Amino acid sequence: MTSFRRPAASLPLERLALGLLVLTLAASPALSASGPPPGFVLSERSEFAFTSPDGTTKLEQYMKDSEDLFDVKWQVWARRGDQMTELKPEQGYGAGFRFTSDSQWLVRMQKTGSGSQDLFLYHVENGAFVNATQKSLSDLAWAYFHSRPDTKNMKLDYHITANLLKGTEDAYRWLGVDWPNNRYLVISLSGEMDKHPKNVAVKGLADWKCRYDLKTGTFDVPKMFAKGNAEALNWEIKR
Repeated sequence: MTSFRRPAASLPLERLALGLLVLTLAASPALSASGPPPGFVLSERSEFAFTSPDGTTKLEQYMKDSEDLFDVKWQVWARRGDQMTELKPEQGYGAGFRFTSDSQWLVRMQKTGSGSQDLFLYHVENGAFVNATQKSLSDLAWAYFHSRPDTKNMKLDYHITANLLKGTEDAYRWLGVDWPNNRYLVISLSGEMDKHPKNVAVKGLADWKCRYDLKTGTFDVPKMFAKGNAEALNWEIKR
C-alpha cells in the first residue's frame, strides 16, 4: 500500500507558523533582549566602550563584583538596535577590541592575568557577532608557533601573551604593505622562561610576529618579519 502524507501547505496555520519560527531561531545566533543576568553592572569606563566603524554595533562590558578578586566576572555584550548578543567566553577582566574596516570581524584582546593575554575572534553571521573559531585565536597562533621547525622546541612558562597589532582598520598600511582590506590580522607572541643562566635576569620570547588570513583561516610569516622574529627568539635581559 502506498503511504500518503498530507502536504505541508495543508497543515493548520498555527503549526506551520510555529515550524517556521523554530527554523528561524535555529539558523540565528543566540540573541537576548534582556542582556546580562542580574548582578552585572555596565562599566562606565570609556576604555571599555567600543563602536564598530559602520556605527551599527556597540560593545558594552558588564562586571559582577566580588570581595574575592578571583570571583569577579566580566561579560561583553554586542548591542545592535534593540538586540543584544553575548560575546563569549565570560572572563575575569575587561577587554580591548579592534574591528576590521568593514565591521564584519572583531578581535577581543583579553587580559587573563598579570602579564598574560588571550585573543578571541568573532564574525558577523545572521546580523550578529558570533565566535569565528572553536578555539581561541591565541591558542591557534601558539599552535602554529609550536608547529614550526624553528620554534617548536621553545618552552615558555609565564607572562604568556598574544597581542593584536594595530592596523586592522586600514590593512596595516603603517607597515608599508599593500594587503587587501579586511583580509589579515598581525599577531605578536611573547612569553618568559623559568630557567635561564645566572647572569640573565629575564629570558624568553619577545614580539614574535605571524599573520592570520581571515579568508582561509591559516597562518604564515611574511618575509618582512624574518629578522625581527629571529631576534625575538633570542631575547634576554642580562643582570
